[in-house]
Amino acid sequence: MPPRTSPTERQKRVGYELNKMRTSAGVSAESIASLLGVDRSKISAIERGVRAISPDRLWSWACHCACSDERYVEALVKLSQSNPRGWWERYRGALPGGFLDISEMEANATRLRTAHTVHIPGLLQTIDHARAIFGAVVPPLPERELELRLVHRMERQRILLQDKPPEYYGTVHEAALRMQFGGRSVARAQLQHLMHISELSHVTLRVLPVSGGVFPGAGQTLVYAEGAVPQLDTVQIDSTHGPEYLCGEAQLTKYRAQLDWTERLALSPEESLGFIHDIVLQL
Repeated sequence: MPPRTSPTERQKRVGYELNKMRTSAGVSAESIASLLGVDRSKISAIERGVRAISPDRLWSWACHCACSDERYVEALVKLSQSNPRGWWERYRGALPGGFLDISEMEANATRLRTAHTVHIPGLLQTIDHARAIFGAVVPPLPERELELRLVHRMERQRILLQDKPPEYYGTVHEAALRMQFGGRSVARAQLQHLMHISELSHVTLRVLPVSGGVFPGAGQTLVYAEGAVPQLDTVQIDSTHGPEYLCGEAQLTKYRAQLDWTERLALSPEESLGFIHDIVLQL
């Protein structure tokens, strides 16, 4: 199988986990290459995510590294094989790769925890709200790309309506609720949509009011995607040049604590629904 020219975040994550497994066990790349009967350069390619690995070889890799956590290895095998033709692949070459990586991360998540200060979470946005967001970038997007981003975002939201959706737990700051992106009518419809979607049994929405005071990571958009096992959790944060993905143990611990802190300050789901309703009445 030829190497990939541009691996996805999922593919890079598989390689990262295999490298971590090998180095933690003190096993050399040469030893793994000898075990699998391949050139050492191919081990480097696998660990960089530019070359795939079969399930049998992944299990051999894990056994050679004395990894006894079968649930972790099984989840890693599944991750290495998952969604080779996901719906997002239709957008490859038309949208930045980061958009597709977010879709794939959400598709592989068992639970999503988010915290937003200025923006409404992408999975909960109305199309008019999203249009206002995408229409306010520098330099301006060509009309065709703007429309593609809108269609992609709306298609992403189907994950919350599928037969077996991931649990979604979102915290939204009062500031984001009061932003009138697109004008008063668009803002009102967006808040009404939040109230509607929060009625889904697998969706929990909580509001962090201004009166909550200081909280960690203020202003930063944060998505914590839980994997099939804790070792495969992923943090995604926004930056001016696109989404960034973090998966180091210390990073995961940090952002879990940050979310825990934020959620402790937030209103209950029932109080949050009333809070949003009050803002709607003011618009």
